[in-house]
Amino acid sequence: MESYDVAVIGAGPGGYPAAIRAAQLGATVAIVEKEHLGGTCLNFGCIPTKALIASAETYMRIRHAEALGVVAKDVHADYAAMLAHKNRVVAQLKGGVKQLLTANGIKQFSGTASFRDRNTLAINGEAAINARKIIIATGSTSVMPTFLPKGPNVVESRGLLDLAALPQSMIVMGGGYIGCELACMAAALGVKVTVVELLHDILQLVDADARREVRTHMEKQLGMRILTGSALENIATERDGVHGRVGNETIFAELLLCAVGRKPVTEGLNLEAAGLKPNQSGFIEADEYCRTRAANIFAIGDVTGKVQLAHYATAQGITAAENALVAKPHKHETLVPNVIFTAPEIGTVGLGEDEAVRLGVPIRTGKFRFASLGKALAAGETAGFVKWVADAPTGRLLGATAVGPHATELIATATIAIRSEQTAGELGRTIMAHPTFSESWMEAAHAVEGASIHAPPRKRATV
Repeated sequence: MESYDVAVIGAGPGGYPAAIRAAQLGATVAIVEKEHLGGTCLNFGCIPTKALIASAETYMRIRHAEALGVVAKDVHADYAAMLAHKNRVVAQLKGGVKQLLTANGIKQFSGTASFRDRNTLAINGEAAINARKIIIATGSTSVMPTFLPKGPNVVESRGLLDLAALPQSMIVMGGGYIGCELACMAAALGVKVTVVELLHDILQLVDADARREVRTHMEKQLGMRILTGSALENIATERDGVHGRVGNETIFAELLLCAVGRKPVTEGLNLEAAGLKPNQSGFIEADEYCRTRAANIFAIGDVTGKVQLAHYATAQGITAAENALVAKPHKHETLVPNVIFTAPEIGTVGLGEDEAVRLGVPIRTGKFRFASLGKALAAGETAGFVKWVADAPTGRLLGATAVGPHATELIATATIAIRSEQTAGELGRTIMAHPTFSESWMEAAHAVEGASIHAPPRKRATV
C-alpha cells in the first residue's frame, strides 16, 4: 500500500489547488479524480459556459455595432464553431491542470475513492492508498427532480453543453444564476426562451434594483418571457418537444433545461468507515478551518454546503492544505464575491442593501449609474450601475453591487476595499483613472456622502 502525507478526493477548483499547496509545503500528495481533472467547473460549468457566453456577447456586439459607426453585413452565429472554441479552451486548461499536478510531484489516480477507514482510501473498490490527512473535495452535481420525464429534450446544464446545436425554443425551469446565464446565452443566439421561476422573482440572491435591471434587459432586449410566482407543472415530453403548465397557461418548447439547484456528491465515499456522515441536507459539515468531525479529515467546496462558488472552493482548498500540515491553523476567508454572467452582468460582495434592511443594520447607500459615466457613453455600454452599502455611523464599506458592463471584473475593486475596511470617504478620495468604468466606484462612494460630482444632488426634504 502506497502512503502519502495528504490525499485529496476530487480534482476540481478546490481539490487540485489543495494538492498543489500541500506539495508546496513539502508533503507527499496523492489526488483521486473519478472523471476529469478540473472537475465540473472546468469541464461542464464555469469555463465552457463562459466560453459560449463570450461568443454570444461578441455576436450581439457586432449586431449592434452600427451605433458606434461600425457596419457589419451578413453577421451570423456559427454554433458549431462556438462549440469548437469552447472545447479547445477546456482541453487547454485541463492539460494545464495535469501539467501543474505533475510538476509538483503529485501522484494522480483515476477512479472513485471510498474510505476503508480514516486513513485509507480504496480506488474503484480495489487498490488502496494510505494518508495521514485526507481532504474531501467532491463538489456537487445538478439536481434533477424525480417528477421530470426522461428523454433527450429534458436536460440539465451539462446536457445543454453537450448538444451539437441549440433548439429553436427552450423552457428554463429555475431563475437562479445558472438558469439565467444559460437563458441569456441562448436568447442572444436567437433561441426563443421562457424562464419559469417558482419564487416571486428571478436571481433572488441579489438586491431588487439589480434584479430589475437584468430582468428588464432579458425581457426587452433579449425577448425572453419570464414567468414568476408559479411552478412548472404537468410536464410531459412529445416527439418534438416538451410542454407544461404555468398557472392557467400551457407552454411548449423544443427543449426543457432544468436549473433548479445543485446537490453534494457524497455517494460512494463510504463516509461511515471514516466516522463521518452527511447532515440532513446531505452535506459534509466542516468548520471555518475546513475541519470535519474526524480529526485528520478536511472538507472543502460545494460538498460542505457553504457558498457554492469555484473561487470559494479554491480559497478553502488552500486553507485546508495549510491547516493539514502546519501547527497553527487559520480560518478560511468569508468575504466572497459573487459574479453572474447574465446580460447585463452582475457582481456582488459583502452585505446587500435588502439584506441589511431585513437585519435592521443601519446603512447608507451610494449609487452611480453608468449612463452618467464618460467611458460608458464612449463605449456605448450605459446600462446599469454600481452601489455601495456603508455602515451609517462610521461610513465603513460593508457591501457592493455592480450590474452592467464589466460588472464581474469591477467587483474585484469593491472586494479589496471592503476587505481592507475602507470607509466611503477614503474610497471617494482615491484617485481613479479617467475615463474608465472603475471611476463609478469613486462616484458612488461620493454619493454615500451626498457629494457625487457627476450626478444631480439629492432632493432635500422640505419642512
